[in-house]
Amino acid sequence: MTDAVNVKPVKKKKKKAVSLDRKKAKAGWFFVLPFVIGLILIYLPIVFESLKSTVFTAKGGFYGFVSYQEAFTHPDAKDFAQTLVEGISTIVLDIPMILLFSLFMAVLLNQKMVGRAAFRAIFFVPVILSTGIMDTVASYTNVDTMTNAGVADDGSGQNAADQMVNAVDMTRLFNGISVTEGMLGYVTDAINNIFNIVNRSGVQMLIFLAGLQSISPAIYESVQIDGASAWETFWKITFPMISPMILVNAVYTVIDAFTVDNAVMSYVTGLTIDTPIKSAMMWIYFLLVIAILGVVVAVLSMYTFYQRKK
Repeated sequence: MTDAVNVKPVKKKKKKAVSLDRKKAKAGWFFVLPFVIGLILIYLPIVFESLKSTVFTAKGGFYGFVSYQEAFTHPDAKDFAQTLVEGISTIVLDIPMILLFSLFMAVLLNQKMVGRAAFRAIFFVPVILSTGIMDTVASYTNVDTMTNAGVADDGSGQNAADQMVNAVDMTRLFNGISVTEGMLGYVTDAINNIFNIVNRSGVQMLIFLAGLQSISPAIYESVQIDGASAWETFWKITFPMISPMILVNAVYTVIDAFTVDNAVMSYVTGLTIDTPIKSAMMWIYFLLVIAILGVVVAVLSMYTFYQRKK
């Protein structure tokens, strides 16, 4: 009698299911692929040539970092350091204004009200106009003359519009609150610069709106049942949930503020000096922007909340 031979069935290897996150990652790479190709084939060679011109001569000889020294010591560029400090200081102060205004408007536009879509479109119109139409008009028109047209001058060198803004007694407005003179000046500058802030807040508003609409209504219903006030709901639920959007908008705003036509870029492009020195100035400016961006990301990342879905 022969023993039965046990034959084990051959198990078929199961294909690993691709997770949803990996599918989304592949889709994301598909959408950014044109930018990546353009970056590698077009932008990187230009960046390399720009950096190369600051340390190498036209014939390929290496002469060190003389261009970076002359960026601060050249007779025709003696105001570069001062312009760099003042320009960066102004931009750094504008960034919190843009973020606060865009977040404030996004919260308002997210409320249920009549004509909500129309209001959203109105606040995004400046972004569309600033893509080139308004810049073209401004290049052919004296904007200051248009703004001050018909405004009387009392002989003091200030028009009525300036007097209206400067006449606001900020100290009286903040009476009873310990506010420093620096804070009063910051608020005054924000009021005077409101047009520029609104003009540069459209994209940030849309990003904040997307973040607000992604919050589950069930969360708000539960906190309302627990008796939370609107103020507590905002700081305990809304603000933490959109903190990743705050980080994204901060990065976008920093890059946008430092790459538009500002005081530093206008100063450098207006100089009539050797191209290697101008390139060195822009690389110094670029490194400072990267440092500021790194600080912003490092600080905000410590307070960013990410919801983990199980």
